[in-house]
Amino acid sequence: MASGALETVQGPPLPAFLAGKNGNQASHNDNLPAEREPGPANELDCLRGVLAPKLLAWAEARSIETHIGADRVLIRHGLVDERDYLDRLAAQIGVKREAFATVSRNDCPLRDDQLPRAAQQGVVPLRKNGELTWVIAPRGFTARRLSRFADQFPEHAHRIRIAANSEIADLLLTQASAPMATAATDGLRRRWPAFSAAAGGGPARRLVYAVATAAALLAMFLVAPETISVTLTICFLAFAALRLGASLLPQPKPARLRRLTDAELPDYTILVALYREATSVGPLLEAFDALDYPREKLEIILAVEPNDLETRAAIARLGAKPRIRTIVAPAFGPQTKPKALNFALPFVQGTFLAVYDAEDRPEPGQLRAALNAFRIHGPDLACAQASLCIDNPSDSWLSLMFTAEYAGQFDVFLQGLSNLNLPIPLGGSSNHFRTTTLREAGAWDAYNVTEDADLGFRFARFGYRSTMFASTTFEEAPARIGPWLRQRSRWMKGWMQTWLVHMRSPPKLWRDAGARGFITLNLIVGCNVLTALSHPFLIGTIALDLSTRALGYPSEFLSGRFATLHLLAIVLGYVTAAAVGFAGLVRRGLPRASWVLLLMPVYWILLSLAAWRALYQLISEPYRWEKTEHGLAQSARFSGKMYARQDTADPVERRLRKEPVTDIA
Repeated sequence: MASGALETVQGPPLPAFLAGKNGNQASHNDNLPAEREPGPANELDCLRGVLAPKLLAWAEARSIETHIGADRVLIRHGLVDERDYLDRLAAQIGVKREAFATVSRNDCPLRDDQLPRAAQQGVVPLRKNGELTWVIAPRGFTARRLSRFADQFPEHAHRIRIAANSEIADLLLTQASAPMATAATDGLRRRWPAFSAAAGGGPARRLVYAVATAAALLAMFLVAPETISVTLTICFLAFAALRLGASLLPQPKPARLRRLTDAELPDYTILVALYREATSVGPLLEAFDALDYPREKLEIILAVEPNDLETRAAIARLGAKPRIRTIVAPAFGPQTKPKALNFALPFVQGTFLAVYDAEDRPEPGQLRAALNAFRIHGPDLACAQASLCIDNPSDSWLSLMFTAEYAGQFDVFLQGLSNLNLPIPLGGSSNHFRTTTLREAGAWDAYNVTEDADLGFRFARFGYRSTMFASTTFEEAPARIGPWLRQRSRWMKGWMQTWLVHMRSPPKLWRDAGARGFITLNLIVGCNVLTALSHPFLIGTIALDLSTRALGYPSEFLSGRFATLHLLAIVLGYVTAAAVGFAGLVRRGLPRASWVLLLMPVYWILLSLAAWRALYQLISEPYRWEKTEHGLAQSARFSGKMYARQDTADPVERRLRKEPVTDIA
């Protein structure tokens, strides 16, 4: 798009004199700017005599280093206030400031469905007194281009107004909150109803379907119990074989790529949905401050709930930070993480988008590592998933088992699936997206409580790929059974939703995702849930048979034709889960912790309890999001060492501390 983002705004036709005047030039592959922006940095003229010449010279030099406007350098580092700067810029170049104090919804000719695009592009058309004007929020090199434009074509200056990005966001949140809330909640369902977990008919209809399904399954078991039993056993064996086979694949050597300069890096957005996370906000933002990425090109959006006053107060206590924006999700539709993410998505400016959770501590180089994955795999890569690692394994046996499970899942199994180029059930955190692709695929399903796994398979159906890449985010695991059970029940319920959504039309799924995608969904999601649901019955049957044999009664199950097959399924289930977990623990440097894998049978009983609880909730309250409480960890084995080894301040911030360039002239 050589002419810039302004040309993409829908609605009234953009006048030719504005073409190419806002934002960074965008490139198709998203990693390199399309062209250099010529100097000088005349966007700083309005600050001459106000700020020290040394500071202005540094901002212009940093502008060249990062390929972003010198005004954005000063604003992102908190050296000038954006609104104060725009007041001075408007007076300098002869355009008007627009603060939207007297603007009503009728003044904007955009349709409701076009308003999110205005937020994305930072351009809002307004019609007042019969005249159409264009309000622009400077991004990239907008201020520099507008300065040159106003000097060359002063006769058109009256048709341009400038506003802060936060002011445009506030306008949309006040004037267009309802349609944007509807889009966040029902956008996917309206666009592609077959891909949404939203179901009509309410609880009564879901109960009828559940009873009918249970009756059909019971009838099948009564008519052909051996057939059903053997079919399920084969399914479990296939799942175990896929897990073991993918885990045994050798890890490819990571490609060595040239480190991108700050000028070559694209804009990046971090998006976090927060709910009841007042104690986690401060450490989370400290972790983001430690990321190896230029501050000028990194924005952070915190999506919060309207009834979560404690978290909102905790954010406010941290003070205003120029690159951090808080978006309050509407009290409309289900109160779920994906709905909050959808509502914040129109405000995302980054070419790439990373989603984290409140307790996350990503490795400092993760954003650059994700970009390398996109550089390696090409434009059909929609998402790069970092490994998740439990940071508090010593809190309890449960958190240690969680550590082994995550190590096996992310460091071994999903790496193998990625190497096989199979669809990946994404984790809910450390997903790095190409923003345009995410929007193209409909973003998140507000009604699916494991929106991540669903999105991974939807990408595959749209012809895109997801991959694992070599970077780690450290997370906190529940150390007590109560919180663990609530979290795992939500995951199980979401996997049920995901399987039901994508299996609504098996032939279409086969056509969209191919045989590989069809089989992967059914083995990883379907068989995972079926294993958890049926495991207690299988164990109970074996225990009953052993008991009757001990009492001298004949055993039908253990002496039947398929007894060996059933026992093999159980044994291989335990063995493969333990083997994958052990391999993950070894890769994490925790081989001595493998004793916890002896508790695998106990853990599987808990998984079964979570699965049955999830099945009940799928009928009674399918969209309820059970919150996992964070900030309870007693230890931090990995992230504490990682952050202790480094100065978490941005390199430019360290330079500013050494060089007092902020003296006012």
